[in-house]
Amino acid sequence: MLNTILTGEPSDRPPLLIVHGLFGSARNWGVIARRLGEDRQVISVDMRNHGDSHWTESHDYFGMAEDLAEVLESHGRADVLGHSMGGKASMVLALTRPDLVRRLIVADIAPVSYGHDQIDNIRRMKQVDLERISSRSEATEMLGDDLEAATAAFFLQSLDLKEKRWKLNLDVLERDMETILGFPEVEGRFDGPALFLSGANSNYVGDARHDAINALFADPSFEVIEGAGHWLHAEKPREVEAAVRGFLEG
Repeated sequence: MLNTILTGEPSDRPPLLIVHGLFGSARNWGVIARRLGEDRQVISVDMRNHGDSHWTESHDYFGMAEDLAEVLESHGRADVLGHSMGGKASMVLALTRPDLVRRLIVADIAPVSYGHDQIDNIRRMKQVDLERISSRSEATEMLGDDLEAATAAFFLQSLDLKEKRWKLNLDVLERDMETILGFPEVEGRFDGPALFLSGANSNYVGDARHDAINALFADPSFEVIEGAGHWLHAEKPREVEAAVRGFLEG
């Protein structure tokens, strides 16, 4: 089973499952999880090939959705919040196992294929000489001077200095990048409420992708976080928390 971090106590409200994006971990959502965990239990997971979860030889959305289903089968039907890659995995979960999902929140991603890739960032991480570094500042230098400081800091959250290893299965993520950027053919339609939350400064969703969303989700709503980009939960955590809380309380 995926590594999980539990925040808050079980209550009369359904639990909330939080699913991070590519190169992330459960801890990336810690601030929002703690606040939302004041009146319900929040289950944050490390996805396969990330954090402290198991490594696999594949990184496809059906497999990721099965991982999430296994978690929920032990916790019960839940509300689900997924960002980016985690949002795609959450959509596949809702479409294939709607019995496990009450309400769905998808943060800054749509059920479509994207043309960009993250291969350059994987190669940056691979070029860090893990045997030579003794500090995160040394690793930052090896990632390259042209990498934004915030992006470098985000990547370094997955660096285990003590064990001198990345908590990311970089080889599999690189090999399966086309799959990660795509979205599988999925039969079915999710009839429950679904919120598609996006950053105003991001182009991942937008009106052009509403048709793809409407084809798979019977009851979608859309909300934009002003002043935020793709990493909306890091840039505008209070606003994201308010939007999520408002949607969950219906």
